[in-house]
Amino acid sequence: MSNQSFKEKIAVPYAEALIDHAQNLNLLKEATKDLSSILAILSESKDLQILLQNPVINGFTKKEILRHLFDNQVNNFIMNFLLVLVDRRRISFLYSIIEKYLELIYLLESTTIAELYSVIDVNEIQQESLIQKIKIMTNSNQVKLVIRKDANLIGGFVIKIGSKIIDASLAGKLKTMSLYLNTN
Repeated sequence: MSNQSFKEKIAVPYAEALIDHAQNLNLLKEATKDLSSILAILSESKDLQILLQNPVINGFTKKEILRHLFDNQVNNFIMNFLLVLVDRRRISFLYSIIEKYLELIYLLESTTIAELYSVIDVNEIQQESLIQKIKIMTNSNQVKLVIRKDANLIGGFVIKIGSKIIDASLAGKLKTMSLYLNTN
């Protein structure tokens, strides 16, 4: 069994339980916001990820660190969830659990995730225009636009929606031109 499928096997039940509990408490939006914040912190701090994955560091220490970082920052039930993950020795899967949670929430809310790669910053008017076009393209109620800078594109942009890629970058056009010239 691959490592990815093992992580997913662990993450799915926790993510589903978290969604059910958040719905029962009528805190789905708050939970999603809190978990997105935690995911952003985990993404930015490789040290925190390593610490949480380290089996040598005891649960008490991990709980204290989590309390220090997230107490009064996230909803109490999210904090309790983090502590339960420590108790069950599943805190090392936190990143995967949150990713799966967000994926399931987006499916539940009919939200499409679109990644925009661009050399320059995209202003809010451009973002809103792009979101409206993606909604029409995908028949989605909502679109979450994830913007990433990529200097390798030279100019233009690339949009990834699931497995679909729309390449309107200068680097992509040059590559296509190069392939065309090499075949002739």
